Amino acid sequence: MDHKASPMESEGSVHLQISELNGKLSDAGSISPTIFEPRISSIDAKTSSATNAAGVVIRPSVRAPEKKLTLFALRLAVLEKAASGIGTLGFIWATVVLLGGFAITLDRTDFWFITVILLIEGTRIFSRSHELEWQHQATWSITSVGINSFRAIKSSSNFIIKTVKAVCRPVVPSRRGSNRSREISGTRNEASGKNWDGQRMPTRTWTSSEVPLLPYAQWVFISRNVSKLLYWLQLASATACVVLSMIKLVLRNYGEIEKGDSDKRNRKSALIIFYSLALAEALLFLLEKAYWEWKVSVRRLLDSVNKECELGESGLISIRRFFYDAYSKCVNGSIFDGLKMDMVSFAMELLDSNSPDEQLIGARILRKFSTSPRFSEDTLQKIGINLSVMERLVEMLNWKDSEEEEIRYSAAEILSKLAGKRQNSLRIAGIPGALESISSLLHASRSHSGACDEISEKRIIFDNENYGSWSFNHLGLQILKKLARDHDMCGKIGHTRGLLPKIIDFIHAEERLLRHPTATPSQILTVKRSLQVLKMLASTSGDAGKQLRKEISEIVFTISYIRDILRHGEKQPELQILGIEILTSLAIEEDATERIGGTGGVIKVLFDIFLNDGIPEDQSHVRKAAGQALAMLALESKNTCQRILKLRLNENLIRALEVPLLRVNAARILRNLCAFSGDDCFQRLKGLTAAAPTILEVIMKEENKLQEVMIGAASCIFKFMSSQDSGTMFRKAGVREFDLAHRLYLILKKYQYPSIKVPSIRRYAIELAVWMMRENNTNVRTFQTLGLEKELESVTETTSELESFNIFSGTVGLCRHRVEMHTLVETAMKLLEEDTCVPM
Repeated sequence: MDHKASPMESEGSVHLQISELNGKLSDAGSISPTIFEPRISSIDAKTSSATNAAGVVIRPSVRAPEKKLTLFALRLAVLEKAASGIGTLGFIWATVVLLGGFAITLDRTDFWFITVILLIEGTRIFSRSHELEWQHQATWSITSVGINSFRAIKSSSNFIIKTVKAVCRPVVPSRRGSNRSREISGTRNEASGKNWDGQRMPTRTWTSSEVPLLPYAQWVFISRNVSKLLYWLQLASATACVVLSMIKLVLRNYGEIEKGDSDKRNRKSALIIFYSLALAEALLFLLEKAYWEWKVSVRRLLDSVNKECELGESGLISIRRFFYDAYSKCVNGSIFDGLKMDMVSFAMELLDSNSPDEQLIGARILRKFSTSPRFSEDTLQKIGINLSVMERLVEMLNWKDSEEEEIRYSAAEILSKLAGKRQNSLRIAGIPGALESISSLLHASRSHSGACDEISEKRIIFDNENYGSWSFNHLGLQILKKLARDHDMCGKIGHTRGLLPKIIDFIHAEERLLRHPTATPSQILTVKRSLQVLKMLASTSGDAGKQLRKEISEIVFTISYIRDILRHGEKQPELQILGIEILTSLAIEEDATERIGGTGGVIKVLFDIFLNDGIPEDQSHVRKAAGQALAMLALESKNTCQRILKLRLNENLIRALEVPLLRVNAARILRNLCAFSGDDCFQRLKGLTAAAPTILEVIMKEENKLQEVMIGAASCIFKFMSSQDSGTMFRKAGVREFDLAHRLYLILKKYQYPSIKVPSIRRYAIELAVWMMRENNTNVRTFQTLGLEKELESVTETTSELESFNIFSGTVGLCRHRVEMHTLVETAMKLLEEDTCVPM
């Protein structure tokens, strides 16, 4: 049994492909690859390429909603720059031509009109950038958001009362001035340093939108109100400019020009040009503001884009912030600078900020876009090629402050989506400390009632109220499940300190949880995801897989937790089948097989599932999985075989050979019992010979996999029969020995080369032929007449490593047969050359 403990695997091996449990039930009659047949990844590749050739569904390109904002910002910038250009020209014209050349000869009213217009427009032009700055600053805080999408907010009545009380309250410095800065009354909890919506506020810096410019009046003189004041002053100045210019252009009372006065002859034209420039500049500015109000207030452009982006009510501040950024770039630089902006890049920049508000805005946008069917593909592609952003997201997984809970959750959900693509999962795993950060999401605490050492009294309590562990646990396990699809990642997960025990902790489910009809879906989902991750780790091939299976089986709770799921999980078949598949994978290792068999009740509960006719037909896949696990546990394990025999289930196994759903795995179990139980179990095994008639009938009638396993069972069971018993068995089955010999000959003739679907059928056929020739000399002459020797020579020439193993992990063979194929063929050839019966 040494070869079972040390499977022959290479570094370049192809690991076992793990299919996601989708909850749909497989057809009882369908044949799918199991651990007893090799799986070639190229088959899946061919299927995939065929699907692609048939036609790939190409998603239509989705127009980014923020393009409406960047285009709007560009149009506004065109009007703004045109107005500013004309205003600058008018300012220069007035100062150089009028006030410089006609200052003395100007009419008094013209002088004051020009002066007022210059003051108004000069102030507006040179303060325009500052107005944008104030407007921009007003969008930096998310405290104005009415609804927080992640956590429940305080009642609006309490907030209004606190706000009213804060109106007349002066700004009070914090008692610990060295540790905390002043806090604004009414906008945050002074004791906790939070916004009213529960988000963390900076403790050493002011929030720009809440800066009080004057003491005792911060409810008016704060930056967001100053931006509104500047906005209305801009409108007032432009309106005044229009009125003053129109008055002079209509009245044209520019003063009398005396004849011969050469200094005044161009004064009228100069004034008309100036007032026209001033009017044009003011009208363009008012047109810009009208266009602004039309798009923003009437057409609700920001709300429309926010709705298309699916950011929710809390996302409106993000949209506003993005728009002001784009508009500022268009105004302060080239008008095309804003067109280069997009929401994803904008969010990634905010994510790297030191401001909690900006971090939260960026995290919200990326989370929403990453989970949206419309935007996820482009979003994940942009994040995936930006290593610094991925490192930032991984870093955020370690933020355990409850005030940063939403940021951390968003980072975990984004990483969960990123890990869905293999190239991204490799980048994530390549970040130093990434797996340790993911491990920090798995938060569970144990409480013990009564005797602390009794496993049955241990249970996992999730701190749902204080920390929202359920959500983080689910995301952590989901990320690990996606990472574990890669062979190398499984090894890294196993090497991460403390991660494997955490995963196993989550597979613990009490009887009341499994059987209660109103079990919390989140608890069941946690158990399911942890089982899925553990299954993928246990199914890893190569040296990494061997080490993982060793570590998993050595954790003392693993097998007992799975046993509880099998014993009490009849209402949770998905959990049962995952637990069974984990046991099947662990049984690849000899030590793990002994631990499974030595854990009380595991083998018995597997047989209870396998032989339970009361299980609904739509859960038949659970019974098939249980049979496969039993066949795997009995393979080359003397102790397990003896434990099975002590259960006295011979009659039940024989009856299972007649059940279409069970007969394949029942035949495997019977073969392993006869082959590996040991000589001291001869009397117990003799009772299995009653299955011979059923086995013979199947061999003569069936094909492919069922025929293979029945021939394998026959080659071992028939060895426990005497010549008289075998003759009785053939008569009872209605099959002549010649018919069986001819059937074996046809099988070897049919399979001229080893078959992936039935890799052992030629070996089993030769084993049965050897028994028949040893049992009766007549059978030797029968095989000679049929031409078996020629077929054996063909087998010798086409033998491959495929026929040398009992089980497979992908294309890697595990658990080598004790008798080599060429040795078995040589034995059959020698028997064909003899004329007398060879004694057993």
